[in-house]
Amino acid sequence: MDAEAPGWFALGMRGAIAAGHPLTAAAGAAVLEAGGNAVDACVAAAFTSWVAESMLTGPGGGGFMLVHRGGETVVFDAFVAVPRAPVEGELLAVTVDFDGDTQQVFHTGPAAVGVPGTALGLEAAHARFGSLPWAELAAPAAALAREGVELTPAQGYLHKILDALLRHSPEGDAFYGGRVLQAGERFRLPDLADTIDRIAADGARVLYKGDLLGLSREDLESYAVIERAPVSVRYRGCEFLSNPPPSSGGRLIALGLESLGDDFDIVHAMEVMEAARVPSAGGTTHISVVDAHGDAASLSCSLGSGSGVVVPGTGIHLNNMLGEADLKGSARPGERLTSMMAPSVVLQDGRPRLVIGSAGSERLRGAILQVVANVIGRGMGVEDAVDAPRLHLDGGVVHVEPGIELERENVVRFGRRNLYFGGVSAVEVRAEGELAAAGDPRRGGAGMVVA
Repeated sequence: MDAEAPGWFALGMRGAIAAGHPLTAAAGAAVLEAGGNAVDACVAAAFTSWVAESMLTGPGGGGFMLVHRGGETVVFDAFVAVPRAPVEGELLAVTVDFDGDTQQVFHTGPAAVGVPGTALGLEAAHARFGSLPWAELAAPAAALAREGVELTPAQGYLHKILDALLRHSPEGDAFYGGRVLQAGERFRLPDLADTIDRIAADGARVLYKGDLLGLSREDLESYAVIERAPVSVRYRGCEFLSNPPPSSGGRLIALGLESLGDDFDIVHAMEVMEAARVPSAGGTTHISVVDAHGDAASLSCSLGSGSGVVVPGTGIHLNNMLGEADLKGSARPGERLTSMMAPSVVLQDGRPRLVIGSAGSERLRGAILQVVANVIGRGMGVEDAVDAPRLHLDGGVVHVEPGIELERENVVRFGRRNLYFGGVSAVEVRAEGELAAAGDPRRGGAGMVVA
C-alpha cells in the first residue's frame, strides 16, 4: 500500500523484513524502527549479512537490488563482471553432497574470480533512495564482526557441506581457522570489521583503488553499477516484476508463472523453465523489505560458491562466478555475467503485495515460483507458503521434500526439508495493510514485523 492507504497507518506498522539469518533481519528491523525506509533497511541488513552469513555473501561477490518506490521499479545490477585479465590457472572441481543422494559440482579457485560489485550496488541504491546516513547503516555490522557471531545449526551444516570450497586455499583455510567451523562456535571477523569501517568512512570505491588479489586496477576502477527496468508478467490479476536480462532468473520464473494453470502443475512449469535454463552458481542470500510507506526493496547477493581466495588483511572472500563457463555466456571482458538470482516484487493495483527472492543456485527459481503460486494463486499466508514442501526438476529427475506425493518415475525423495530446495525470504502485504514476513527455515532464516 502507498502512504495514502488508510489501513497502513491505522495499523501503525513501520515495515517488515525477511532474511537468511535472524541477525540480518534484526539489523534491518532496527532501521525500520528508527524511521528508515526500505532501502536503508536493506543496506543495513546487507552489511550485517556479510558477517552473519559470511560463507554466502560479502563485498567480494555480486548482486541485484530491486527497488519499488512511488510507482517506479528499478533494478540495480551490481553483479560480477568478466575481467579483462583473468587470473590464469586450472579450475578446481569440488562436489557438494546435500543429503547422500543429491550432489552438485562447483568449479572454483583463483581463476574463477570475477570483478565484484556488491558494495557499489548498495551504495548506488542508497545514493538514489536512502534517507539515513550511510555510515550509520554500516556501523552495527562492523561492531558485530568484532564481537563475533555464534554459528546456528543451519550455518554449521553449510560449513560442513561447503568446507572443501571454503578452505581449499591457504588463505581460505586460515580465514576459517584451519578447521570446519561448528554450530555453537563464535566466529569473529576483525579484518572484515576494519573493511566495513573503511567503506563507511570513505565509500565503497575505497575497495576499488587497490589490488583485489589478481584483478587489474583497470577492471576495478572501470566497474559501474547499471540501472535496469525489470522484466514483467501478469499473474492472476497481479504484476510480477523481477531481474531482467542479461540475467535469466526473472524471465524463467515469468515463463513458469505464465505456464501455471488452475491445476498448479509445478512440474510442468519447471519443465518450461528448464527448457530455457542456464546454470547458476550457489552460495546466495536474499533480503526482502517493505517500509512504512509501502515501498519495497528486494536484494539478492552471492559469492557463487566462493573461490576460497581471501584478500589478506581485509576479510574479503572473493567469488568464483567464472567457474561456470555457461554463466559467462557471450559476455565480453568488462560485461556482466548472467545470473539466476531473481529479486522480485508482486504488485496488486500498483502496490506491493509480495516482496520475494531466494537463495539456492539452480533451485531458487523454482522456490520463488512455488511461493508466489502459494501466496497469490492459492491464497496461503506467507509463513505457510515458505514452509510448504517443495520440489525441483533437474534433467528429468524430480527431487521432492516430504509431504509431496508424485506418481512418476525418477523421483528422489528427501527424508526431511533441506536447503537444497532454496532459501526464500518474503514479505507479504495483506488486506488493510497488515504485514507478515517469513525467512526460510531450511536456511535458518527469519522474518520480522516492526510495529
